[in-house]
Amino acid sequence: MTRVYLSLGSNLGDRFVLLRTAIRRLRDTDDVQVVTASPLYESEPWEEEPGRAGSEQRWYLNCVVAVDTPLAPRELLDRLRGIEDALGRVRPAGTPEALRFAPRTLDIDILFYGDEVISGPDDLHVPHLLLAERAFVLRPLADVAPELEHPTLYTTVRQLLGELTDDHTVKPGAYPARWFED
Repeated sequence: MTRVYLSLGSNLGDRFVLLRTAIRRLRDTDDVQVVTASPLYESEPWEEEPGRAGSEQRWYLNCVVAVDTPLAPRELLDRLRGIEDALGRVRPAGTPEALRFAPRTLDIDILFYGDEVISGPDDLHVPHLLLAERAFVLRPLADVAPELEHPTLYTTVRQLLGELTDDHTVKPGAYPARWFED
């Protein structure tokens, strides 16, 4: 079994219900055991052109979930995409850069897969390429794994959070502490 950290986010539809449903689907996935989840955070969206008229999006609801799995990284990613698709994720046409800022019903990213480093020609990069730059990832990750060391930056999550320069607002959501449990 490998400990994996996932980032979940939603800014379309009933964000809370979508995140709870995603965790239920993770629990129902063969070979995935949900260990814990962070508190929920409300986070300001990143935008392709901040401040551009008509570009304002609803704020995200984000969390980090720790799971144990024997699945290989690509197989796990395929299962995560299946959950995203089942919960209404639509991937609009466009460049990868433009898609990065698109609103979504559900986004699930693999942040860490054990201490593996994976960078292939496809879209699977572990650790997640931008996690050290994003408060909406580091704040909830620090809640569940503050001493986890990034395998290429050789810095703990707590240290990365302390050095963070991201000025996007990320604030605790008004949800129960064990929001992810049935």
